[in-house]
Order: sequence, then C-alpha cells, then structure tokens
Amino acid sequence: MTIQEKVFKNTTAALPLIHQWKKEGFKIVFTNGCFDLIHIGHVLYLEDAKSLGDKLIVGLNSDTSVSRLKGAHRPIKDEFNRSHILAALASVDAVIIFENDDPLELIKLISPEILVKGGDWRPDQIVGSDFVLSHGGEVRSLRFVEGYSTTMLEEKIKNS
Repeated sequence: MTIQEKVFKNTTAALPLIHQWKKEGFKIVFTNGCFDLIHIGHVLYLEDAKSLGDKLIVGLNSDTSVSRLKGAHRPIKDEFNRSHILAALASVDAVIIFENDDPLELIKLISPEILVKGGDWRPDQIVGSDFVLSHGGEVRSLRFVEGYSTTMLEEKIKNS
C-alpha cells in the first residue's frame, strides 16, 4: 500500500479494509494520539505496538480535536502532515483521522483484539479498555521512552 492508501479521513472509509483484515485472520492492534511532532519515543512505541499483532491501526486526533485538547496553539503540524508521516512508518498499517476528543466510537467500530497506549497511561485509564476487555481483547500500557515529548520539543523551539 502507498502512504496515501494507508490514510483514512474517517472510519467509514477504513472499514472495508479492516473487515478484510479480520476475515483473513489478522490480529488488529489499535492505538491513538495527536502525534504532533513525531519523535523517537513515538517511533519506538509504535514498533512495540505493532509487535503485538499483525496490523497496527493508529487513530489520529484531527486538528480541531488537538486544539480542543492541547490549546489553540496546537497542533504544530496539520493532520495531513501528521497522518502521512505516521503512514510512512513501516510499523503503521493504517491511520484513521477522528474528530472526537477521545477514540471510543472508533474503537467500538474497529473492535481491535489489542488496545495500547504509552507507559504514561495505566491500562484502566485507557479509553475503550472496558469495551475491548468485554470482547475478550487485551489492553496494554507500553514502555515510555523518557526524555522525549512534543511539549518538550515545542518549548525547545520557543526558547531557541
């Protein structure tokens, strides 16, 4: 698949591909986030997520959602850039842009076998964990790479 074919502007557009993957028996891993300034922490986290299954789907907060969550000064990179950079990573099989502040609706539509977030989230704090567990799935909090964050990068840029 090309980078453009891995990016979906809504869940409805991605569902045929997800259904096909499930029909073929692939284990779906799902994560989500803003991924504003992608750094090595993100890359390692996504590689870890992918290693848990066959297909990694990343739910990406839309620009309006990021602004509501992080403030009017964010995102730094728009959703087109963020989604295509994510899709270019070998570990990522699909990127779905979503408008809500949390990915619960997206998780319910995808019904992944494994739901993951970074190590700064406890499994019981992860949005959608109850849903995934109730369907026999798994919820994991993956390692957190210290010293890397978009907020730290933003501050470094401002102060330089």
